[in-house]
Amino acid sequence: MKNVGPSELDRRSRRRRDTIEEILDVSLELMAAEGVAALSLSAVARRVGMRPPSLYQYFDSKMAIYDALFQRGSQAVRDTYRAAQAERPEANPLESLRIGTESFTRWCIANPIYCQLLFWRTVPGFEPSPEAYAPAVESVEDLRTGLQLAVDAGLLSPAAATDEGVALHSALVAGLLSQQLANEPDASFEDGRFTRLLPAVLELFVTKYQPSRGKK
Repeated sequence: MKNVGPSELDRRSRRRRDTIEEILDVSLELMAAEGVAALSLSAVARRVGMRPPSLYQYFDSKMAIYDALFQRGSQAVRDTYRAAQAERPEANPLESLRIGTESFTRWCIANPIYCQLLFWRTVPGFEPSPEAYAPAVESVEDLRTGLQLAVDAGLLSPAAATDEGVALHSALVAGLLSQQLANEPDASFEDGRFTRLLPAVLELFVTKYQPSRGKK
């Protein structure tokens, strides 16, 4: 048997990784054209120039592709939120929350197919694996941490950082996104009838959790 050196293994690993990324990119394109739930393995294989059985060397099912896309999308959401906040380290906790939430909303408007997969149950029977779902859990904890920092700074009441507060914040922003993508899917963040309401939506949340002042 021929020995395979480290450099050849690295090349094979890179080729496999590049092929996986191409499959995922093509899958996104097909989902955009045909619908998120209408993904076809044979169509993906044709687009990447391989026979359908060869695709199983990379993904053993359509659900495996959805799972990989879910993980890639949820990592992008997490990283976008964190990067936006890192650009303004001097911001107070409420402003930092606004910055992160706006960056998240902008990302969703720019990536509606990912948004459908991540936040709507558009694929019957699909449940992300724990590995794919882990970045989403981190995103929720990032939000909870941000809310707690605002509480600690006296900018929000303690209830804001509870499960209820996290759920309400998520529901308000998700509702805005759902309305925007359902009614004006081609509008930009700046021009969207609903995305323009994001500051008002966040103000509603802050008003709900105004800290008590001077109560005994």
